[in-house]
Amino acid sequence: MKFAISAAVLSFVGLASATSIAARQSCPQATRFGIPSVTPSTVSAGDSISITVDLTCGVTRFGIVPEFLDYSIEVPAEFNNGFQQAIILARRAIPAGALSDSFTTTVPHGYFVANSPYNVVVTNIYNINGTDGSPVLVKGGVLQPITINV
Repeated sequence: MKFAISAAVLSFVGLASATSIAARQSCPQATRFGIPSVTPSTVSAGDSISITVDLTCGVTRFGIVPEFLDYSIEVPAEFNNGFQQAIILARRAIPAGALSDSFTTTVPHGYFVANSPYNVVVTNIYNINGTDGSPVLVKGGVLQPITINV
């Protein structure tokens, strides 16, 4: 009898672990901070762009529940001449239970450099438990390449 109960418990634990693993495999780790999309993907200063971020995988599969999402336009580090600072587009507070964020903004008249690659970077700021159980804000990010005509 004890063996049958132990086997049933182990079987359930194994099934739960397999389900959790399968769920995470359907959401690659790269998606844990969000899946961004930017339209249009080729713009000029003064143009409107729409940005959407799907947070479903991060929230439901990895437990990453954003407090804020920061949006910026950045030049990848390997192409940055040291003078191209990130241009902040928005900081948005995310309502409890939200699985996405979406808004439209205008590309500012920043100092863009011809032929430089640019990314819209979404920085997901969320809480984890610290060593004493207190909340600690951490961040992770994802990006979507865009072309900015100069």
